[in-house]
Amino acid sequence: MKGDAAVKPKGTVFVRTEVCKGCSYCIDFCPTHALEFSREFNPKGYHYPVLAKPEACTGCDLCGLYCPDFAIYGVRLKDLEALIEAKRAAQAAAE
Repeated sequence: MKGDAAVKPKGTVFVRTEVCKGCSYCIDFCPTHALEFSREFNPKGYHYPVLAKPEACTGCDLCGLYCPDFAIYGVRLKDLEALIEAKRAAQAAAE
């Protein structure tokens, strides 16, 4: 990190908390250590992952690749922005 300049995140994760069974694979294999367990429990009684360091997330989706339950996935923000724009364009064309 250079000086006090804020680091802009490159990615984010989406977590299906109700599916997670707290195996910690996503946390253990996150190359940037951006994830940690939440303090809350999901309906099944497990702690689920949260993006504790959003500035560190690259959206690489290793968390999703290691998740045996497909409860989490990472997305690069530039890809997410392109997807949102494509959806808006499709909706505008349908009107």
